This record gives sequence, structure tokens and C-alpha cells, in this order.
Amino acid sequence: MSRRISPVIPGFGLTLGYTLVYLSLIVLIPLAAMFVHAAQLTWDQFWNIISAPRVIAALKLSFGTALYAAIINGIIGTLLAWVLVRYTFPGRKIIDAMVDLPFALPTAVAGIALTALYTPTGLVGQFAADLGFKIAYTPLGITLALTFVTLPFVVRTVQPVLADIPREVEEAAACLGARPLQVFRHILVPALLPAWLTGFALAFARGVGEYGSVIFIAGNMPMKTEILPLLIMVKLDQYDYTGATSIGVLMLVVSFVLLLLINLLQRRIETP
Repeated sequence: MSRRISPVIPGFGLTLGYTLVYLSLIVLIPLAAMFVHAAQLTWDQFWNIISAPRVIAALKLSFGTALYAAIINGIIGTLLAWVLVRYTFPGRKIIDAMVDLPFALPTAVAGIALTALYTPTGLVGQFAADLGFKIAYTPLGITLALTFVTLPFVVRTVQPVLADIPREVEEAAACLGARPLQVFRHILVPALLPAWLTGFALAFARGVGEYGSVIFIAGNMPMKTEILPLLIMVKLDQYDYTGATSIGVLMLVVSFVLLLLINLLQRRIETP
């Protein structure tokens, strides 16, 4: 006679219904309302809004700097996770705790601190000015701000996977004559790549929609250093709710397509 094992949380139908209702109220209904509001426009009106030169410039800046920041963190974050997992040294726990600082620090505070540091009169910015280039109020400054904010996503997704890879596997490969590059390529990369892609996607998605840490260091010059979230706020300040909604729909669609492609690539890598 078979015995039925009761689940830890009883009532599958009730919990599933609660989950769907909560997800609908928090995510689905607000996003659907944005599409419904944008649907009041004709296609020509919608296209004229999203294809305006100012919108295109902000779109390129937001997604471009978010992509660069995600790539930088994909490299630096992986190296930082490697050092925290593979080595023991004084202050390691302090550095490990500081990785989560962008999560706890208000983004506006981070933006003010970075701006004070990288302006032409700042501690670091003055040396850059002496060399003939600016950091703050340029796309480079935006990239730095996004790199600071999105660093924990890569480190915290790669770190546990790296910790689960036994050192004995690498040592065995080295004993069999594998070179360090071969060990990295054939042992570490296949194990780390799915987690790395997840961290990269999270960092990229966060960077696209980041506002607080960027607005101070960007300079907010139209056609030059104006990001899409700021352009949406400008439209709202002008009571152009239709224009703001249209730009929001554009951001949502482009972000969804990019994240979908990254997830499909991740699933393809994970499938043996």
C-alpha cells in the first residue's frame, strides 16, 4: 500500500493562486497598464516618439553603458570571486562583506560620492583632468557608476559555483599534463559559464534601469549624457504621460528581448 507524502507547504492550489495573484498585482498588471496606455496611440504616433533623435541617443547611451559595465564586472567580478574563494589572506572577510555594499547603500548616495570623486576638482578627477580627459559628466562616468552598482550580481552568482568546484579536479588535470590555460578552458569555463551568464544578465538588467547613482555623475545633457530613465522623468515633469509610457514600453521590449536571448544561450550551454 503506497503512502502519500505530504508536502512541506500544504495546499498547492491555494499557494499557487496566492503566488499568481501577488505576481499579477506587483508585476503583470502594472506592465499591462503601461501597454494599454501606449495602445491609445496610433503606430505612426508611437513610432515618431520612440524614433526621435533624443530618444535614440538616450537608448544607445543607456544600453551601451549598461553593456560595458556588465562586461567589466563579468571580468573583474569573476577575478574577485576567484580571490575570495581560492585564497586566504588578512581582511578577506571584510572585502567579502564590502562586495554587498552597493546593495545596502542608497543609489543616490553612491552617485553623489562618485561625482565628488571623479569631477575635475575631485580627488581622482583632477588627475584625469591633468591628463586631458574627463570622467564625470561623460559616458565613462556613467559606466563607472553602473559598474559600482552592478558588481555584486556577478560576484554573488559566480562565487558559490566556484566554491563547489573541487581543487582536486584542477590538480588532477595538472598532474595529467594539462597546462593552466587548458585547465581553465576545459574545467573551469564549462562549470562557471551558466552562472557567469546569469550574473551578466542581472548586472545588465540592473544597469539599464539604474537612475539614482547615474543622474548625478551623468551631467544629463540631451543627446550626450542623458539616460532613458531620466528622459522618462523629463516627460513626466512635462505632463507628457503618453511619451513617457511609450519610452517605457520601448525599454521593456528591448530589455525583454535581450534577456530572452541571454537565457536561451544559457539553457543551450546547460543542455548536454
